[in-house]
Amino acid sequence: MKELKQRSTCPVSTSLDLLGDKWTLLILRDIVFAGKSTYGQFLQSAEKIATNVLADRLAVLEAQGILTKAVAADKKSKFTYRLTEKGLDTVPIIVELLLWGAKHGPTVVAPGLLEELRAGKDAAVAKYQQLAREQALT
Repeated sequence: MKELKQRSTCPVSTSLDLLGDKWTLLILRDIVFAGKSTYGQFLQSAEKIATNVLADRLAVLEAQGILTKAVAADKKSKFTYRLTEKGLDTVPIIVELLLWGAKHGPTVVAPGLLEELRAGKDAAVAKYQQLAREQALT
């Protein structure tokens, strides 16, 4: 696992050191909006992350306290990944990126999600944080 080195004490730089990688944000997106929690599920995402990159990003997210890793209840050789409270704090960031991308790029968003976010962003953020909390408890 690569060690994260802080480039400066600027909060934007600090955030980018951990979250500025596209794969990291896509993993977090999949947890929040697709309910994914296993290595195999993350591999099935449309962006086709390489196995070595996925393993690295999951390890970094766990080491930085964004995710927890636990043995799956259904299979001892499988792990599940869940957001921590620190990870839940990324939900508003992911929502803002989703809204920005939908406004400025040719994108496809799950039916109803964009409307839900536009109708009440704060309520939607709270809803997805709560869903992720509940997922972490199962």
